[in-house]
Amino acid sequence: MAKIKTKKFDVINYLKTEKDIEEYLNVVLEEGDYKYLPVALADIARARKAMTSAAKAAGVTRTNLYQSLSEDGRPAFETVAKVAHSLGYRITLIQEATPAG
Repeated sequence: MAKIKTKKFDVINYLKTEKDIEEYLNVVLEEGDYKYLPVALADIARARKAMTSAAKAAGVTRTNLYQSLSEDGRPAFETVAKVAHSLGYRITLIQEATPAG
C-alpha cells in the first residue's frame, strides 16, 4: 500500500496578498475569541517575513515574541499594540450601538 505524504497546515501559505491578510484578520475578530488576535498577528508577521522587525518594535527578542504570540502565550496589550503597529495596523475601539451592561 502506498503511503500518503501530508504536510502540517500553516495559514501563512494562504496569506499571499494584503486582501488575504485583511480577510483573515476580519474573520479572527468577527469570531469574537480575541485570544487569537495575537496568533493572527504572528501569522501575518511570518507571512510578511517581518517577525524580526515586529520583535524590535515590541522591544522583545524574536524568540520571546514567538512565544508571546503563540496560542499558549499571554502577551501584554502593549506588545499586541506595538506588533500591530509594526505591521501597519492600529487598534481602534468603536462604541457599539447598545453597550453591554
